[in-house]
Amino acid sequence: MTDPVIRTLTADDTALFDAHPDPLSAAEGHRETVFRAEWKRVALRDGAVVARGAWWGGPDDAQPVNINWFDVAEGEEEAGAALLRSAPWQVELEINLPGDWREDPALKAAAEARFAAARAAGYTLLVERFQYRWTPDLGLPERPGRLRFSPEADDAVFFDALRRIHSATYDAHALRAIEEGGLDKAAQEELDFFHWCPSPREWWQVAHTPDGELAGIHIPAHNPSGPTIGFIGVVPEQRGHGYAYDLLAECTHHLVEHGAERVTASTDRGNAPMAAHFAKAGFPIVKERVNFSPAAAN
Repeated sequence: MTDPVIRTLTADDTALFDAHPDPLSAAEGHRETVFRAEWKRVALRDGAVVARGAWWGGPDDAQPVNINWFDVAEGEEEAGAALLRSAPWQVELEINLPGDWREDPALKAAAEARFAAARAAGYTLLVERFQYRWTPDLGLPERPGRLRFSPEADDAVFFDALRRIHSATYDAHALRAIEEGGLDKAAQEELDFFHWCPSPREWWQVAHTPDGELAGIHIPAHNPSGPTIGFIGVVPEQRGHGYAYDLLAECTHHLVEHGAERVTASTDRGNAPMAAHFAKAGFPIVKERVNFSPAAAN
């Protein structure tokens, strides 16, 4: 067997990327995702694509922020690992999967081949996440009317709220940031993401109880693919009242009032309370995502 040839694509041969069949139907999930040709890479064996990856970033990003599409042919885990190891960008890997991938033997095998290739390249599992998509036919979640929502122009207010929220968090990305640089790093990463989103800063809102105490924050946002629940967070001292549902309902209404015809969202599989709030609000799970951290981040 010949060694694989790994190459970056150009605008003239991006069709090569589509030549590899995928049992997980990644192409269907990426119909609205814009990938740059120079951020697509393939591993070829005897001229045939045996592994491929598409690195992704926003339209103004100079470097990719993650690997948004990665797959390998049957038995080609090492070629996939070589593709990842040799890339000039060592960023987080996202593997998108159908919601029933654990129950279907063919889908499970395809997923596990990707996992094996990632681990062979030095990536480690960070978190598994539920992916949601709300559409108007599901009906808007009821607003409980228990909290007062208002915009807040001062980033410092959100920074302080994020530090408090992440002082007791289930979120794997926040926990990694805390381990690396404390609560300040976790809060700053969230703020940087909010500012990165191509949606108005004035959409950010704080929520207070009737007696004026801060309950939490919610960030209605657009990412480059469309409207999304950017962030939902309740400060620790206000937990136990189900306020995350109130925030989620308000965030959804806000996006719809500003033209959203669908709303995406996600949460860690281990965050059972938030998953329950999404279920109550009528957000169905449409797929799952498994995130791996590159060796450089471990």
